[in-house]
Amino acid sequence: MFELIFLGIFVGTVSGFFGVGGGTVLVPVLLILGFDTKIAIGISVVQMVFSSIYGSYLNNKKGTLEIVMVSIIGLGGFFGAQLSGIITASFSDIVLESIFLAFAIFALLRLFFKTTEYSSRKEVNKIVLFFVGFVIGTISMTIGVGGSLLLVPILVGFLHVPLKKATSAGLFFVVFSSISGLISHSLKGHVDYESGIIIGVASLAGVYLGVHLKHRVDVVIQKRLLVLFYLSIVIYLTYRIFMERYLI
Repeated sequence: MFELIFLGIFVGTVSGFFGVGGGTVLVPVLLILGFDTKIAIGISVVQMVFSSIYGSYLNNKKGTLEIVMVSIIGLGGFFGAQLSGIITASFSDIVLESIFLAFAIFALLRLFFKTTEYSSRKEVNKIVLFFVGFVIGTISMTIGVGGSLLLVPILVGFLHVPLKKATSAGLFFVVFSSISGLISHSLKGHVDYESGIIIGVASLAGVYLGVHLKHRVDVVIQKRLLVLFYLSIVIYLTYRIFMERYLI
């Protein structure tokens, strides 16, 4: 139990400090600790329910959350995430880890591209917004990540949503997708509720600590640490997928 509490605080701190989803941190750590891939994904989904609700509450208090727009995307994410448990169950561990590796590589590469902000918003058909949410919800919950890393570039680059509001929208989207993903993965037996709840509750304290530390560290140093963080994940997963299974 104490190990899980410590892990929750660590995941929450990293998540709050770097502004990344808890699943990006938690799934690789659980794999290192010896958890089955599908169970690690299920635990990650539980943790995301806690962190996304808490984070969205804080963002709403700060006035950076546009509930109406995100609710349409979130509704799509909810229905898309319903497929996640079925898809995860149908794939082997190595396929799931390979998809996660591709996600981590995308996250790493995105750090080297500057985000352009626009002065005016684009109006997009609600059906398109729903479809975007559906696709992201399906993909993200299949590998146990929030999906905000995929959604934020779309909101900023294509819909011209201001970055702060896009970040808040991404986290609120995770509320929809993680709750739906939890239902779907539960039906397939992928969820260790005890471990997930302990890690999820402990992560809230870590998120608070991470956000506090973030404002005390220079942005350049923070970005370099984030590059190192994602690079470590990519190296570990590459070793796990291509080296550990075939050479040992």
